[in-house]
Amino acid sequence: MDDFKGTPESDFSIECFQNYTAPEVFIQGLAGIVDQQDVETMIRAQKQMLQRFEKTNEMLTNCNALSASRLKTVGPEFRKHVQLLGEMKRDLDYIFKKIRAVKVKLSQQYPESFAEAARSSYAEECEEDENFQKNKDNRRSLHIKNEATSAEQNRRASK
Repeated sequence: MDDFKGTPESDFSIECFQNYTAPEVFIQGLAGIVDQQDVETMIRAQKQMLQRFEKTNEMLTNCNALSASRLKTVGPEFRKHVQLLGEMKRDLDYIFKKIRAVKVKLSQQYPESFAEAARSSYAEECEEDENFQKNKDNRRSLHIKNEATSAEQNRRASK
């Protein structure tokens, strides 16, 4: 026993821990090492985080309830719109089918006139595409020009 006099184990008497379990003895040993003020600070921080989490949880619960009620009111309207779009698609499919049938009939009855009409229609589409592209380029260059002007004004204002 005298061999253990200088070791940390000698500071603890085995007899005083006989009524405790091993985990309780371990916790008591840790309690002596940890600063109580640090523990209190951690507990306070945990309580603050718990409050924040509870508030966040409440806000999310309210948001979910609001979303569910709005979905309930908007759902039937959305279904009506989907149904309307389906009907419109069927109508357009029917219309395009009829147009194709008329085109086939016209191309068989008047092949030369139909070919000329198709060429002029294609030329008009190309012209429209060119005009669209020019307008798009003009808008893009105007946008870039406006950005450059704004940047220059900002530089002047900051001086």
